[in-house]
Amino acid sequence: MGEKRATREAFGATLVELADAGMDVVVVEADLSKSTTTATFEKAYPARFFNAGIAEQNMIGTAAGLAVGGKIAFTGSFAVFATGRAYDQVRNTVCYSGLDVKLCPTHSGITVGPDGGSHQMLEDLALMRVLPGMRVLVPADARAAASAIRVAAATPGPFYVRLGRAAVPLVYDEGFEFELGRAYVLREGTDVTLAACGVMVERALAAAELLAAEGVSAEVLDVATIKPIDADTVVASVARTGAVVTCEEHSIIGGLGSAVAEVIGEQRPVPLRRVGVRDVFGTSGDPEELMVHYGLTAIDIAAAAREAIAVRA
Repeated sequence: MGEKRATREAFGATLVELADAGMDVVVVEADLSKSTTTATFEKAYPARFFNAGIAEQNMIGTAAGLAVGGKIAFTGSFAVFATGRAYDQVRNTVCYSGLDVKLCPTHSGITVGPDGGSHQMLEDLALMRVLPGMRVLVPADARAAASAIRVAAATPGPFYVRLGRAAVPLVYDEGFEFELGRAYVLREGTDVTLAACGVMVERALAAAELLAAEGVSAEVLDVATIKPIDADTVVASVARTGAVVTCEEHSIIGGLGSAVAEVIGEQRPVPLRRVGVRDVFGTSGDPEELMVHYGLTAIDIAAAAREAIAVRA
């Protein structure tokens, strides 16, 4: 896992591959194509690229119209704008009608870094997960992101694929195939489950190594699909371990932590600890410094695991 790549790097290049393969893909952007990498698609297929300008509601509306016309419409922008500013259009135009629109914004979470709290979207998974018909994906690395985008393109209906700005270690091998609705067991364990998504997957694996040095056996899950969540894999894991820690670069309210809590609360109650941002806004800083500041490190995950194990029946 030495090589690092941002998940956003997979976006534009994968869209070009899809178009090259004959898929009727179009892209609608909100004046951020260089940052989101959709400029790569614009260069290859200029007639299929539409820039709505700094008008995210129009971006979603235009994508919806293209989807009604039979296109597979992808949108870019930053997560804070693509979900928050355009929520009414996402809800009432895209999801209410079940349109083939794929929201793939970049610059999510606190790893946006110096742009600060106004641009560090920590509520997007909660906003998207609650919408009927919306599938919510959080790939762990650039390879998973490329495959997730291909899955979104091939599957009818609305998708939210969360992409990031910062370079993160590669977790998966070349050729990895993303499966909608599947959680991946990356490391087997017996004492505690570490259920992570996105940039936190690599950190959960590192936490498992820390715990192993103490004689604690941690099972690591990549819950790459937040909705529909793989309840069977989550329940089977916590049945083995008896405790769970969720790990996400998102508010602990409404995202992965809430999704896992709902599943185990109904099917297999066990002690739960949530590692994430705790009901506060972000702030400006270096991405890694912010991860430390908000308690999103391997050390923090390991500490949460010890707490969950300590209260296990």
